[in-house]
Amino acid sequence: MSPPPSPGSGPADCVVVGGGVVGTALAYELACRGATTVLVDRHDRGRATDAGAGILSPETNLDPESGAFAVGCAAARHYEELVARLAEDGVVDTGYGQPGSLLVAERPGDDEVMAEAVRLVRARAPRTEEVEPEEARRHFPLLGTVRRALFNPDGRRVDGRVLRAALEQAAQMHGVRIERASALGIDGDRSSGVVRAVRTDDGDIPTSAVAIAGGAWTSELAGAFGVTLPVRPLKGQIVHLGLPDADSSGWTIVQPVLGFYLVPWPGGRVACGGTMEPEAGFDHRVTADGVHQLLRECLRTAPGLAGAEVIDVRVGSRPVSADGLPLLGRVSGWSDVVVATGHGTEGLLLGPLSAGVAADLVLGRTAEPAGEESVARELARWSPGRFGP
Repeated sequence: MSPPPSPGSGPADCVVVGGGVVGTALAYELACRGATTVLVDRHDRGRATDAGAGILSPETNLDPESGAFAVGCAAARHYEELVARLAEDGVVDTGYGQPGSLLVAERPGDDEVMAEAVRLVRARAPRTEEVEPEEARRHFPLLGTVRRALFNPDGRRVDGRVLRAALEQAAQMHGVRIERASALGIDGDRSSGVVRAVRTDDGDIPTSAVAIAGGAWTSELAGAFGVTLPVRPLKGQIVHLGLPDADSSGWTIVQPVLGFYLVPWPGGRVACGGTMEPEAGFDHRVTADGVHQLLRECLRTAPGLAGAEVIDVRVGSRPVSADGLPLLGRVSGWSDVVVATGHGTEGLLLGPLSAGVAADLVLGRTAEPAGEESVARELARWSPGRFGP
């Protein structure tokens, strides 16, 4: 593969601030659309991209909102296109796969929730099918008691770290310049909303447009830019277990209706998560209580993992907005400042799709992912303007 071209150090059509999967995908999308792009990334410890389990299974998402389901399915379809485009760029290691997923009930107390889940999922995703407990254990051999199971052949997964690295590599091939720096604010005319440059601790970057993809740190970043975007961190811990002698390449994702998920990877690695710690703030410590919760739930669902080695515990700050919906759209008071963040626990699923929409907004194009009216209505709800100027 030939080395990436040198983009130089001149002005940019757009500066993207934040180098998680959303920001890196956004920089890639802008460059693919012909925009001169700079990605500013200070790589905060604990960003969600580096810790997420990466379940991409909107079919088994139990949110009853039809708009959320439509966007999730559009995001999953977007992955197919994105992975194909990256392959055309010569980047084939994306961390993406489609092992299928299982929605399972394990205890008598799960039965009512599972019955409603099956009704909802089967109505929306007819390719799903109920399977016997023995069949569920063939999909994931280490499972314990299974009372009822629903198999989704379209369940996908992605390793956020691998995907982000793939997007960065491809973005640089398309001319994106990456600055390892902290964004300090905007140089611009607030009265007219015109941007002239992004200020960083390594100097100013001349530009006429800014895209904010700061994840859980978005409120801090937006404040430096003179705008209010209410986003807070939701801490999550995820444990990774290793069974080096196991052939896990054919195992499926397991999603208990009341419990923690299990995500298998080739090479005998299984991720179990994730905790929900809304009061933790930016505490990125691995805690005894967090590990206890993870291992307790993991071994209840899959007692066959009892002999596995604890190989890693990852901690991430998921970005959550004040009302729980993502933030995607133009920022009030600035004509060419766009934000894409606040995806909560669905960042790896929704992030790349949001990046494509944000890139179109930066370039003044009509963003119509999948061309579905229900998707457009849902995305309209994500406008940051709902929180006022």
